[in-house]
Amino acid sequence: MATTASVERSDWDDAAAGWDRHSTFIRSWLRDATEAMLDAAHIAPGARVLDVAAGAGDQTLDVARRVGATGYVLASDISAEFLTRASANAKRAGFSNIATHCADAQSLSLAPRQFDAAVCRMGLMFCERPLEALRGIHATLKPGARFSALVFSAAQNNPCLTTTFAIARKHAGLAALHDEQWLAPGTLLSLGKPGLLDALLCAAKFRDVEVKVLNAPFNTPTVADYIEFLRSSASPLMAMLAPLDRTSQARAWEEMRNELSAFSRASGWQGPNELLLCHARA
Repeated sequence: MATTASVERSDWDDAAAGWDRHSTFIRSWLRDATEAMLDAAHIAPGARVLDVAAGAGDQTLDVARRVGATGYVLASDISAEFLTRASANAKRAGFSNIATHCADAQSLSLAPRQFDAAVCRMGLMFCERPLEALRGIHATLKPGARFSALVFSAAQNNPCLTTTFAIARKHAGLAALHDEQWLAPGTLLSLGKPGLLDALLCAAKFRDVEVKVLNAPFNTPTVADYIEFLRSSASPLMAMLAPLDRTSQARAWEEMRNELSAFSRASGWQGPNELLLCHARA
């Protein structure tokens, strides 16, 4: 999930253990969306695929299954710690067709026209210069190859994110964000503005661009489980609260838990979440 230094590289390294530990939750949350992303990229047996912002490699394993023993997957991420875990997960799962590449998504430094497809799950929005990232991805693709990605949609459709960030900013002594500020480059919701992702893909010379909305709610037994995931895996929140003492941090997390309890049901906790799936052709 890590892409660029808008969140410090060390912050992503710090989040790697928690992200990996919560892989079962993440996989459940993004299962259908990931399948849709891989379908849109037309990933087939024998293909060479680039996985940008691969994180701990959950979706990388899905790609490896699709391409089979004759295919190849290169998992790229800015965090060496994430990639160490991705390599270990690949080995544990018995895959020998996965390699890793430590690089900022905005400066991949890869040979051109070598991949049959590329994907980026929940990472592109962290790029402060997403057009540069898209141009770099485009350069690695063979003519006609497919690219697909998942990002968060607009702020108003992601109340769990806006609530937790508003509370974290308050406790960190930062000013509240206004509507347009949620779109600041390199932030979680930076690509949620309608039409923005389409325009960036076209500017990067992709063709046949399509963007559609996907509903992907968070489902956990209790709101406390979701907060625990955030406390150990949500790098931007962790970095924002890091300067505070433990008591002040605890107050922030408790306020988030109380506010998000509004989404509790008899069957468990379900937090609204909306994504954008984009796909295009090089």
